[in-house]
Amino acid sequence: MNKEEQMICSHLLDLAEACDRRGYPMGSDFLTLNEQNLFLAFSKDKLPPVSMEMCGGYELAERKIIFYKPVGVGEEYPAPISLLSVQPLMKKFSEELTHRDYLGALMNLGISRTKTGDIIVQDKQAYLIVSESIADYICENLTRIRHTSVMCRQIDWQEFDYKPQVKEVMGSIASVRLDAVIGLAFSQSRSKLTGYKSEEKVQVNGKVLTSKAYNL
Repeated sequence: MNKEEQMICSHLLDLAEACDRRGYPMGSDFLTLNEQNLFLAFSKDKLPPVSMEMCGGYELAERKIIFYKPVGVGEEYPAPISLLSVQPLMKKFSEELTHRDYLGALMNLGISRTKTGDIIVQDKQAYLIVSESIADYICENLTRIRHTSVMCRQIDWQEFDYKPQVKEVMGSIASVRLDAVIGLAFSQSRSKLTGYKSEEKVQVNGKVLTSKAYNL
């Protein structure tokens, strides 16, 4: 781990100890997959007697918070994350907005990426998973994305029915080198996939890798 990652892990452990000491639930900011994996390794045998769960709004969420609860505390304390729906005011004239557009609009409001979870774009609308503390602020201030006027509102989790689309790929490879596995997954030669790695589009457990020789 680098110094920044060590600081993040130490802070997350401090939250667990504060939860145990104060007897009150505590949640972290949103973490990347890499940060989640680093903390799980870092905190092994170090956590105080509290319950810990990773929450991102749905089962296969990428960005998640760590939510600690004292032993014995139940469902009366849900994870401090909110679900927002963003829709164009006039769908007929709205642009085709991308994940980058929604994220950029949030950044323009002065919101840190650590306060936002997954952004799920479906057709001409999106769902934003965010920290509970900033949900009202976003709803009040997110009124325009690029040239499209939008309406943002908080909705109940019962209204959210999303499952990522996945595709199963089967085949044989000569080794478990990263480039061989990617080549099988995308049905392309290793040489054609070199650009993905140099552009930092390849991750293993959330950590960007550029080495072709990495073994999974």
